[in-house]
Amino acid sequence: MNISDRTDGAIALGRQMTVEFYDCSAAILADVSQMEQVFLEAARVSGAHVVNSNFHSFEPQGVSGVLVISESHFAVHAWPEHDYAAVDLFTCGDGVNFDAAVQSLGAGMKSGHWIISSMVNRGILHESGEFERLVPVVENERTCGLQLSWRDRFSHSQARAMSAGIDIYRCEKIDFTSESDWHEFVLSIRTQISPADRTPGTWSFTKRAETTEFSLNFDRGRIGGFISLNEKTVYLDIFTAGFFDPRELAEAAMLALGGTYYRMQPQIRQ
Repeated sequence: MNISDRTDGAIALGRQMTVEFYDCSAAILADVSQMEQVFLEAARVSGAHVVNSNFHSFEPQGVSGVLVISESHFAVHAWPEHDYAAVDLFTCGDGVNFDAAVQSLGAGMKSGHWIISSMVNRGILHESGEFERLVPVVENERTCGLQLSWRDRFSHSQARAMSAGIDIYRCEKIDFTSESDWHEFVLSIRTQISPADRTPGTWSFTKRAETTEFSLNFDRGRIGGFISLNEKTVYLDIFTAGFFDPRELAEAAMLALGGTYYRMQPQIRQ
């Protein structure tokens, strides 16, 4: 299915490539230590950042392994008896060089021939905030052109502003009774959005028995929030006349609040 007409103005949360490596060295494919090193080197040259590595050797032979990278994962299943390895490369950012990874893997496994068998955009998110719910197969370079970063998406659409709803659950770090703590937290979010903006802004904080509301209005935007005290859940609504990276902001907020997980709903505002 050609999806190019349906994904104008969309962003892909990730991109997945599958590669078939043929005519490999059976000795390398059967050696779990060598295979792990081959993949660690491919991650290095591609610009990926390795978080964890787990490779397993089967009996009588065969290797499966995965590198968890901060951008997603590299995975392999190898059949030494067929000189063949099936590889899956997945990235949720545009900083990983797939071509460099494939070239490095081919050299490391001494593959005589390899084929990129698929390229798939994963998690296509439209301007409306709704997901594309069909299989987003990339058929050629023309249909591979979805942005993988919110900054590229913002620039491409010539947007003027951004907003995001960010929900952070089971927060443990911040004092839920302290207005000063919340004011400091919101100011840190504002600094991340607009580092050069030093205007005081207008602060509001209203505490009730089971909930608290707060807001900071400043020159080019607003940060508002609703706190469920019993659930220790924070619902943030952020708007600014300019760009911010919603994922970076959500992760910074979750770290500051000691949250367990978060959900977000970003919007490009044109």
